Amino acid sequence: MNYYSLNKKAPNTSFKDAVIKGLAPDKGLYFPEEINALPKSFFENIDNLSYTEIAFETIKQFVTPDIPEDVLKTIIEETLSFDFPVIELNQNISTLELFHGPTMAFKDVGARFMARCLGYFNQNNDQEVTVLVATSGDTGGAVANGFLGVEGVNVVILYPSGKVSDIQEKQLTTLKKNITALEVDGVFDDCQDMVKRAFLDEELTTHMQLTSANSINVARWLPQLFYFVFAYKQLHNKHKEIVFSVPSGNFGNICAGMMAQQLGLPIKHFIASNNDNNVVTEYLQSEQYNPKPSVQTISNAMDVGNPSNFIRIQEIYHNNFEALKENLSSYSFSDKQTKEALKEIYNDYSYVADPHGAVGYLGCKAYLKEHPETHCVFLETAHPTKFLDIVEDTIRENIDLPEQILKVMDKKKKSIKISSYNELKEVLLK
Repeated sequence: MNYYSLNKKAPNTSFKDAVIKGLAPDKGLYFPEEINALPKSFFENIDNLSYTEIAFETIKQFVTPDIPEDVLKTIIEETLSFDFPVIELNQNISTLELFHGPTMAFKDVGARFMARCLGYFNQNNDQEVTVLVATSGDTGGAVANGFLGVEGVNVVILYPSGKVSDIQEKQLTTLKKNITALEVDGVFDDCQDMVKRAFLDEELTTHMQLTSANSINVARWLPQLFYFVFAYKQLHNKHKEIVFSVPSGNFGNICAGMMAQQLGLPIKHFIASNNDNNVVTEYLQSEQYNPKPSVQTISNAMDVGNPSNFIRIQEIYHNNFEALKENLSSYSFSDKQTKEALKEIYNDYSYVADPHGAVGYLGCKAYLKEHPETHCVFLETAHPTKFLDIVEDTIRENIDLPEQILKVMDKKKKSIKISSYNELKEVLLK
């Protein structure tokens, strides 16, 4: 499979080069030249397939021949070393738990998959690769864990100071080895802008091989389609049309779900559930796309004012606004509504959600008012203990800390504080 730049001003390239470059030379995101739907029999017989077999069949067209099929199978087996359960709250709403990996966030799958792809591509390369990534919360920990100790790869993570949870910060600042954490005086958009600028800085790119592990990278983005197919396997026997409510920040996850739909996954509709960072909610109401500075909320991984992956969603629908609106709804919810949802989920269903999942739950409720015949699945994208203060204060209960969290709590934070692009550049050129 080859990939083209969505800015249409760069040569098409292979999966390998798209992964290593991260961003095209014309600043565009890479997108696959073709999306070949799987046969209907694949979905009809999905109960007979393991998660590994499902993942292999859904991803192989996008990565072969750059990664041989036997290597791809090993990468998938190593990536999917944990479960993805669907928990039913009532007859119309379920949640898909994506927090059973090593850093307890949905991004573990993409980070682990990409790390193994990059490790394979770099195995005979004398030049080190520097993975440069911005995080609004969970990406940093997932990437740090996924790439920890990968030979020939250095990881530099930028995160906004004081705007990630304590546990999220611990997960990305305590690993050391080949991981460097940069604490940025600013918001996530400042971090993301610095990363994009670095990719276009010839003084840097002539001295080092830079790539990104944000969802702009095809190897981080595409494996996220697995979740939606795994959920379908668990839910299709309900014989109801399935709708996914996805807590959305940079829009990589929901875009991957739409790719699964393009492969033939029988999904009725998607909901982009936003917090107060509601650029896409407003776009679907007005057809005016107006990025704006992000604002801080209790669902911090969604605090994105200019979601990078939305251009990929527009490409899937050939920039046809009506076609997109037919398949995507979007709602925006405040912190107050999010806390009320956390209490409601706990009191009504004895289920502890995190703030992002609570936003997804509210998206389900809003959609079901108009479409009560559907079954709506909200994605629980991170374990609630990653937002311990907010969740415990809201539901008035103490939550037991899982092993993955306990093992980082007492580790010493190590970060480098920066406030400008020039300071980032100094760190990279050392």
